[in-house]
Amino acid sequence: MNRSATNEPVLVTGGAGFIGSNFVLQWVRAGGAAINLDLETYAGNPANLNELNGNPRHLLIRGDICDAMLVRSLLAQHQPCAVIHFAAESHVDRSIVSPGEFIRTNVQGTFTLLEEAKAYWQALGESRRDQFRFLHVSTDEVYGSLAPDDPAFTETTPYAPNSPYAASKAASDHLVRAYFHTYGLPALTTNCSNNYGPLQFPEKLIPLVILHALEGKPLPVYGDGANVRDWLFVGDHCSAIRTVLEHGRLGETYNIGGNSERKNIEVVRAICALLDELQPAASKHEELITFVKDRPGHDRRYAINAEKIRSELGWQPSVSFEQGLRQTVEWYLANQAWVENIRTGAYREWIQRNYEKREGK
Repeated sequence: MNRSATNEPVLVTGGAGFIGSNFVLQWVRAGGAAINLDLETYAGNPANLNELNGNPRHLLIRGDICDAMLVRSLLAQHQPCAVIHFAAESHVDRSIVSPGEFIRTNVQGTFTLLEEAKAYWQALGESRRDQFRFLHVSTDEVYGSLAPDDPAFTETTPYAPNSPYAASKAASDHLVRAYFHTYGLPALTTNCSNNYGPLQFPEKLIPLVILHALEGKPLPVYGDGANVRDWLFVGDHCSAIRTVLEHGRLGETYNIGGNSERKNIEVVRAICALLDELQPAASKHEELITFVKDRPGHDRRYAINAEKIRSELGWQPSVSFEQGLRQTVEWYLANQAWVENIRTGAYREWIQRNYEKREGK
């Protein structure tokens, strides 16, 4: 079943956030319809979806995934063929400061969605029940941290979350697994590596560095900058989710990675080099790099083994890190109005709290 080619919509949670909005845009461009439920917190930005204004195949609803009555009414009214669950609190630094918000959204919210999706799915006719899917989008952080020479995470790597964020996502993953095994809910889970690309809220490393560099501000790098992440371009991630939705085996987990492991300091220097080329300043942007005190429990390395999704479903990333980073830098340079609209007083206070007031190494 090609769900993007049917008249039945999908219900997307968190579809005004970074990855969710990129997915919705890609989905609707491909001919699909989406009911988009987003609480529109600091990271959920309706402006991400301006391209879809007036498009009858997209409906944005402001609401909370913890609101069972709202979720129930949306399922009953719109009769989606799938739920694609992006909605989450996702910033590790914020989870250290305010872990309760992460437990509420990521654990309680996922539980509420599962309960309502189960009831909706059980009431469907046989043919539509067979086609329904619940796809849960998660993170590689549930697996914990790797040593430099450890093999990359696979779908069978034991969970060992090290931050409140990672623990809350691990809990939600376990709930999804339980609803498949206990109730037969046709669920799928994806665990992705670090995403980057257009529309990312500028508290995350890549957009933060781009925008600070453009303003001549210090570029904060935690610790020694040697923490390693596997970088995945958001457009590739969205295409992988669509592949899993259509062809994934029920109850399975699929790791999605970009095959692009980089040290944080290497990423920052690559951004500086691109800005030196695209928007030269009086001095090299790399001179702004400032090493700051590391955050608590900072995982040293993540790496994704994406062989399962490649061998079973034929998906692999199409955008190299160099290509994706250039596209990302160019997008932020071309969309300064978008940036200014989201950098509210609350955002600036958070950046000051988390970076500017940190002691040096």
